[in-house]
Order: sequence, then structure tokens, then C-alpha cells
Amino acid sequence: MTNPEDPGNRGSATPGPGGSLAELRGDCARMVPHWAVPEAPAPRPVPPSLIHGVTVPPASARLLDAMSEYGD
Repeated sequence: MTNPEDPGNRGSATPGPGGSLAELRGDCARMVPHWAVPEAPAPRPVPPSLIHGVTVPPASARLLDAMSEYGD
């Protein structure tokens, strides 16, 4: 366990039962290569004819319509 009074210790001042925050972050950093997420294909767009029962308040619709990504 690290010394909380050590100026090089960037973890918590009060180590928990498993050690300091710095030790936990180091453990996580070492595990990153094991957590690689495979690239999934992008989901296909849903045709508007399959979307039923969605209501949008008029103010929200105006806001989206004014955004270049969705409207004009």
C-alpha cells in the first residue's frame, strides 16, 4: 500500500481496503488491453414507415427543424 503522506502519491489521502486511488487507477490502466471492444457494424436506419406512435411537442419540432443537421 502507498503512503498517503508521500508527495508522489496522487491517490486518496485515506486508502480504502484495497489500496489507494492511485493503485486502483494503475490496475485499471494495466487491464485496458484486455477490454478491447470489437467494432460493431453501424445500425441500419429504420424506414419512417415503421415508426408509429411517436409524438413530438411543437416547440421541439421547431427546434429540430431549425438545426441544420435535421431540418434546414
